[in-house]
Amino acid sequence: MLSGRRLDLLDPSPVDIEIEDIAHGLARVARWNGQTTGEHAFSVAQHSLVVEEICVHLRPDLDPRWRLAALLHDASEYVIGDMISPFKAALGYDYKAVEHRLEQAIHIRFGLPARTPADIRKLIKSADRACAFFEAIQLAGFGRDESVSLFGAPPAGYHIEIEPLAPGPAQARYVQRFHLLSEAAGFTPAPAVLT
Repeated sequence: MLSGRRLDLLDPSPVDIEIEDIAHGLARVARWNGQTTGEHAFSVAQHSLVVEEICVHLRPDLDPRWRLAALLHDASEYVIGDMISPFKAALGYDYKAVEHRLEQAIHIRFGLPARTPADIRKLIKSADRACAFFEAIQLAGFGRDESVSLFGAPPAGYHIEIEPLAPGPAQARYVQRFHLLSEAAGFTPAPAVLT
């Protein structure tokens, strides 16, 4: 990683995970494999910011730690990339196991339970699908009916106009949001110390 950390993908340690590495990677990973309109790809970092926002729309009293979990819901993709769901399914158990271990290490590193409670996972998944609905229509060339059939209708009263950001601003916004939510959740990560 650019921080100097060496991350073992098969046995990730929470101490080798830094938010700056996550933000840097996610700001450079394109949703929809980059098959979107606009000058910049829509990054996983920006997608994660929107998902956290939608979670709060769906549950305004959402605890800051679960908002942090929403922001980090795709954090493992900073090293394994963003693969479309059908391809993840085709890769099977081994891919899911690597993704799951990495997600647990990330959660532990940032003061979250290794396993997200089922109701919070369901909320994040709903927000993730709502974000995909808007991405599909606005960036990936889908019609509204097709997007509804794939992702469901967006939540009532929520709308966003997506303008993909360049990697630098997406990274900066992600890190800023992480620190705000971490502080609100009462978690202050220790600074990176390389050994």
